[in-house]
Amino acid sequence: MINIAVIGYGYWGPNLVRNFQETRDVSVVSCYDRDPERLALVKSKFPSIEVTTHYEDVLKNPSIDAVAISTPVGTHYELARRALEHGKHVLVEKPLTKSVAEAEKLVDLAARQRLTLMVDHTFIYTGAVRKMKEIVDGGDLGVIYYFDSVRINLGLVQRDVNVIWDLAPHDISILEHLVCEEPVSVCANGACHIGNGIENIAYLTVYFNSGLIAHFHNNWISPVKIRTLLIGGSKKTILYDDMESSEKVKVYDRGIDVLNPEGVHDARVSYRLGDMWAPKLDTCEALRLVASEFADCISTGRTPHTDGIAGLNVVKILEASEMSIKHRGREVKL
Repeated sequence: MINIAVIGYGYWGPNLVRNFQETRDVSVVSCYDRDPERLALVKSKFPSIEVTTHYEDVLKNPSIDAVAISTPVGTHYELARRALEHGKHVLVEKPLTKSVAEAEKLVDLAARQRLTLMVDHTFIYTGAVRKMKEIVDGGDLGVIYYFDSVRINLGLVQRDVNVIWDLAPHDISILEHLVCEEPVSVCANGACHIGNGIENIAYLTVYFNSGLIAHFHNNWISPVKIRTLLIGGSKKTILYDDMESSEKVKVYDRGIDVLNPEGVHDARVSYRLGDMWAPKLDTCEALRLVASEFADCISTGRTPHTDGIAGLNVVKILEASEMSIKHRGREVKL
């Protein structure tokens, strides 16, 4: 039995507790939060779970094997570092840390301690993304040309990070998961309309040496909620619409074929208008698979799909995007 402590019982903490409690050979034995009222909610739903407002109680408890951290990003590094130093495996909410330097330190510490460090990039474990990974790896798309995501809605406006740090990690982690190539640079622009100096709308572009280009549009003040992703290739294109109740993933055999590609002046294109198909998706709750993955990696010692390195790669793009925004869209090398 793996004993886990959930750190932070705010927006995401209740979901972690529920899913870990329903995972085989896993037990949530403790919950830490600085707010006694939040801990009272834990006790009302899960009387057997110990609660505490002191993180030291978790760290010094030898029966606790691992912690799942669900707190503001600015607290991730210190909480995770201390847990690793006390010999506990760590699952951290996205993004891993608020800087590349902090992420690198956690990755190095986990390796030296021989402990599992995993990032809760939940979307990687959805049936939709797992199916897209299968399609991409199978070569059905051909050469990937572009990755275009829109993730906009009305709120929740964060007080400690801008809209890219809040919303883009979901789609950046999907990009990092689906594409084997490493990005080389980013450009980003954003604006603040709420008077706190934190960008509430932003546009991020990520460049690759192969010619692949990835674009991310994030917005906290949109009156409509949109969650779409286009992955275009030389053969086919995937449309992922997370707001669809069914047929979230559609594969289109539509695009262009280049004729006489060797001759620049003679190059012509023909338009391909083929079929569309919507594959069947696994409906298992993604967070349940995150919990199972974390527990299995602790038991077997294998590396998680969303390990510390994957989390670090996302933070590299986030940090570079913030630098680019502050310099009015200047290209920043990775």
